[in-house]
Amino acid sequence: MQPRPDPWPRPPSCCPHDLLDLPPGNARVAVAGLVLVRQRPGTANGVIFVTLEDETGVANVIVWRKVYERFRRAVIAGRLLKVTGRVQRESGVTHIIAEEIEDLSHLLDSLLQEDPAPAAPGTGG
Repeated sequence: MQPRPDPWPRPPSCCPHDLLDLPPGNARVAVAGLVLVRQRPGTANGVIFVTLEDETGVANVIVWRKVYERFRRAVIAGRLLKVTGRVQRESGVTHIIAEEIEDLSHLLDSLLQEDPAPAAPGTGG
């Protein structure tokens, strides 16, 4: 088995947004977060800009038209998204160029469920 060319973790592990300055340019990464903003400027030729937020910060995602067409439902309706794509840096700003988009909104419902009662001290649970 050959060693990896670089130590950067590969998806499916999601990179916290505050660490997006660590992977090299064009590295393939996955990020996940709540959708803060979806923008589709009329001058952007079908490109959609999505801003995701996790507990560490925000990630800027660029969704090209062909990717949007493949993952339209997730892009339009998703509240919690996982995006896998390539790191791009321009003028000090880091973007993720989306290749795959997964709607994880169903996981938000589990946040509303009550935690099971904690085990009593000394019961080993």
